[in-house]
Amino acid sequence: MNEGPASGAAAEREIGEAMQELTAVVVGGGIAGLASAAALAREGWRTTVLERAGEAGEVGAGVALTRNAAAALRGLGFDDGAIAGLGAPTWASGTLDMRGRPMFRFPDDPETRRTTALVGVHRRRLHSALLERARAAGAELVTSARVTGVRPGEPGGARAVVRAGDRSFPADLVVGADGVRSAVRAALFPGRRPAYSGYSSWRAVVTGLPAELAGDGSLRQFWGPHAEFGVMPVHGGETYWYGYVRLPERTRFDDESAAASGRFAGWDPLVERIVAATPPSALLRHDVHHLPGGLPRYARGRVVMVGDAAHATLPTMGQGAATALEDGLCTGLLVGAPVAAGGGLSAALSAFDAARRPRCRALARASVQAGRFGSHLGGGWRQSLRNGLMRRLPPAVLARATDGVMGWLPPERAVPADGPRD
Repeated sequence: MNEGPASGAAAEREIGEAMQELTAVVVGGGIAGLASAAALAREGWRTTVLERAGEAGEVGAGVALTRNAAAALRGLGFDDGAIAGLGAPTWASGTLDMRGRPMFRFPDDPETRRTTALVGVHRRRLHSALLERARAAGAELVTSARVTGVRPGEPGGARAVVRAGDRSFPADLVVGADGVRSAVRAALFPGRRPAYSGYSSWRAVVTGLPAELAGDGSLRQFWGPHAEFGVMPVHGGETYWYGYVRLPERTRFDDESAAASGRFAGWDPLVERIVAATPPSALLRHDVHHLPGGLPRYARGRVVMVGDAAHATLPTMGQGAATALEDGLCTGLLVGAPVAAGGGLSAALSAFDAARRPRCRALARASVQAGRFGSHLGGGWRQSLRNGLMRRLPPAVLARATDGVMGWLPPERAVPADGPRD
């Protein structure tokens, strides 16, 4: 890719493009892809989403939308009522040890509640809302579109081309949003492959848990040796829980429910009862992969990489969905808007990379550190030492760290340095 603004004939070609209808192809119809599609379509781009699955949908259970995720959704046109309506307003109340003894509690005051505010959402509800938003803005979804090749093109030069089966999709911009096993990344950054984290995660959404199990409406997290358990409300009478545990890659159990119950035997009775109350049909498990170091840059040619395709991280900071939404909105604000106003694509892609890569790399590093201190920590004296340190941690320290991550706000809509061109 060009590292700086295009010049000469290339700049003239870029300006000429902006006088015509701009086209974008988004590879991947998940959270990052649909957020990108909605953001670009809102800026006037004719946008096509290529989804490998045969129908639109999201496989998964719950997600905690942090304040920065909510800020990104507002940037995509959701008002506060629509965001709250996606799920259940909740908050992070603190962390307990595996026996249910408090290690750390956030103060129960209005400012801390604001800092740790969350919305517990079923991933399918979030996906459906983003799909509706993208379609309303004019984006088109093409299903059963398995990408088999990508030509990245060049800003000011050849257009990008995405091949899906026997079809070709030329575009002024391609968004690689096809997840941790990204076909776009494999084509453009073949040396960057996902790695197994050493951990696997059970997840479930359970309806109608007894009130004593559903709890006070907060996100409750339990840490134990090489494991973490979390539970929170997501919508109405639905409760989401996850069990993140160390396992060899590609482990298979004949009975996942029995395996989960066995793994959390001896934990707080609340944890044991929630796992036992989960119907086997509601239980999912997936191995957790990440992209150590992320990509060396988030753009190549006319392609911009977003979400897990660019920076899949460990889930220990709970920022996967949030950064996907941030990336999607910024694709519109930092790339879609200035190019639609007549600016150069190369400069816009450089601005996106400069805004997104440092933040996402910092979050990835923090996720590794959080795992070492939290759910990845071994047993024995390590647990006792960590738990004792947590009980002595001043709440203000963790609250400030939390605000540093979740206090993100969208950038201003970018315009060319010399203003929009007619």
